[in-house]
Amino acid sequence: MTESRSALDTVAVASTDPEREQPWADLGLKEDEYARIREILGRRPTSSELAMYSVMWSEHCSYKSSKVHLRQFGELKQETPRGPMLAGIGENAGVLDIGQGYAVSFKVESHNHPSYVEPYQGAATGIGGIVRDIIAMGARPVAVMDPLRFGPLDADDTHRVLPGIVAGVGGYGNCLGLPNIGGEAVFDETYIGNPLVNALAVGVLRHEDLHLANATGEGNLVVLYGARTGGDGIGGVSVLASETFDADGPAKRPAVQVGDPFMEKLLIECTLELYAAHVVAGIQDLGGAGLSCATSELASAGDGGMHVHLDKVPLRDSTLSPEEILMSESQERMMAVVEPKNIDAFLAICAKWDVEAAVIGEVTETGRLIIDWHGQTVVDVPPGTVAHEGPVYNRPFARPDWQDALQADGAEKLERPTTGAELRETVIKLAASPNLCDKSWITDQYDRYVRGNTVLSQPEDSGMIRIDDETNLGVSVSTDCNGRFAKLDPFAGAQLALVESYRNVATGGAQPLAVSDCLNFGSPEDPAVMWQFAQACTGLKEGCQELGTPVTGGNVSLYNQTGEVAILPTPVVAVLGVIDDVTKRTPSSFQAEGQAVYLLGETREELSGSEWAHVVHQHLGGLPPKVDFAAEKALAAFLFEGVGLLASAHDLSDGGLSQALVESSLKNSIGATVTLEGDAFLGLFAESTARVLVTVAADKTAELEALAAKHGVPAAALGTTGGDSLIVGGSFEGGQFELPIAEVRAAWSATLPTAMA
Repeated sequence: MTESRSALDTVAVASTDPEREQPWADLGLKEDEYARIREILGRRPTSSELAMYSVMWSEHCSYKSSKVHLRQFGELKQETPRGPMLAGIGENAGVLDIGQGYAVSFKVESHNHPSYVEPYQGAATGIGGIVRDIIAMGARPVAVMDPLRFGPLDADDTHRVLPGIVAGVGGYGNCLGLPNIGGEAVFDETYIGNPLVNALAVGVLRHEDLHLANATGEGNLVVLYGARTGGDGIGGVSVLASETFDADGPAKRPAVQVGDPFMEKLLIECTLELYAAHVVAGIQDLGGAGLSCATSELASAGDGGMHVHLDKVPLRDSTLSPEEILMSESQERMMAVVEPKNIDAFLAICAKWDVEAAVIGEVTETGRLIIDWHGQTVVDVPPGTVAHEGPVYNRPFARPDWQDALQADGAEKLERPTTGAELRETVIKLAASPNLCDKSWITDQYDRYVRGNTVLSQPEDSGMIRIDDETNLGVSVSTDCNGRFAKLDPFAGAQLALVESYRNVATGGAQPLAVSDCLNFGSPEDPAVMWQFAQACTGLKEGCQELGTPVTGGNVSLYNQTGEVAILPTPVVAVLGVIDDVTKRTPSSFQAEGQAVYLLGETREELSGSEWAHVVHQHLGGLPPKVDFAAEKALAAFLFEGVGLLASAHDLSDGGLSQALVESSLKNSIGATVTLEGDAFLGLFAESTARVLVTVAADKTAELEALAAKHGVPAAALGTTGGDSLIVGGSFEGGQFELPIAEVRAAWSATLPTAMA
């Protein structure tokens, strides 16, 4: 794409040589897409215009394969249990009213493909990008989370990418001074060559500080500020995330973006001061597609016109061509629209924070995005055609031929442990398995408590942050997804991710409000994958409708597959909730000896897709657990009202009651003696939904049972906390087995350090 100055491909040149060959296929465009661009412009595009359309019409930026299914999220009522959403789908991030004049902004996105190519920088810039989405809304970032997926723990590829990804997440977030309050680390063979690095950020703002991305006001100035534009990330995530990886690696390997968290920290503080000074009329972060995205989106969302002088963009590399400048995804950059009367104050604030700023253009009412390079016009396009009017594919989708056979192969038929010794061995085996083991090797690389407002973090069920120091208002966030459930039934799998995240927020005592999603799937050109995607979207939409939790926005990541092997469909769902007083939150671990242990909810024979089937039998088949929205809502209402009564609450999900007992006992080294009625194996390892393990003071059992009855939540007394072992009794051979906490801890905590040594 690079051309010398004398051979500059201007609009005038493009109008006179319509037959010039152009590398549209190399840039990821299809033949009909290139023809459509020529139709829009009435001529061939210049090389700069071709660069803009190629990145903005990529899968990652345009959602061309997913739009038809994502539209249904807009049909949801745009209101949370605490009031109308302040900003939602289509903005940089969702914004929710949480009361007391406060709002929170949150969003989850992917940086999967760059993290495979260059693990450290790919993950680091994923954190940087999602944080800029938050500050673009006018919010101060206060926390991050990182749902991660890797190949098997013993795979060479996992050992290549995992350390770098974790170091990148921690290195960038720690330097920004943002606590990492949760996430996931899941291992499965389908993620070999396709690790998933999803990043979530939460920000806080007052209602009056909300900012939206648009360029209005003829004559207002367009200012680019932050880091200089370089050659890193040219095409970046916009092209890289729109390609399937073959067996030898990515089909295209543009340079992965290089992050500078210290510059981002300056950018955050500078931007917040610019807001406080009221010198910003519109703002947009520069993420995927860089200047191509920022200019076209700001112009199309405003009065419809912008004139940019590209040669005024500060560069790290003076040899960059106009095309490369437009495609560069260099990090730590923002674009603002500023009234001329405020430009001196704007630039003074930038100088104070040592943030470089340059006026590169102005807002017009021409309805055109015009970009000049040293006085010659290289781009003259309707901005909406770049930003919002890309191709929309209604790709064919079909239930795969193998789905029926997969669902018929249920795990309920697999051989089960029957004796106390076998049950005991299974509890330990699951606790030490990669997906359930201690993740401290990862999370100890993150600062979870910086800024002093972290209330709950890993290994709690959800992360919780205090928002207001005086009233103790706070928010809670959880991210969840079981890809095995989604493979068995993508409709139910998305709903299971939703209800688990919803339940995790509720266990801490928060009221779930709204959803952000990161939908990770294989190639959209595979009808089976598109069927999974369509099913997951519909399932999530209907689930959100049942729970009253609107989708505020999110991200789609497609082409996550190596050759013909797609990842498990992984619709990660983040739920944010609000708690009025974080000092009254409910922890997930046992708090004291002599407290009563109860299981809330109904246990059914639901083993397919379970951690037991995966770890013990390496089996995947059958139907996932049934979703019961009425039961989930009743349970959440019980947990919300039970704040102050409950001593602890731990949701039951992966590993069932077995893992909940283990995790509840480990943090404070408090054991329990419990007795299981009926089938002890199912009681321990089934993964039925809408269940929570709770404890309560011995003299409060009647109060707990009355509250459960009020909400129609089944409550079964299991036993009592205390001692230094888990003692489980029931109608199985031996009648009882005992697991010293020290033994469980040794197995649970050794897995990751041993593997990564």
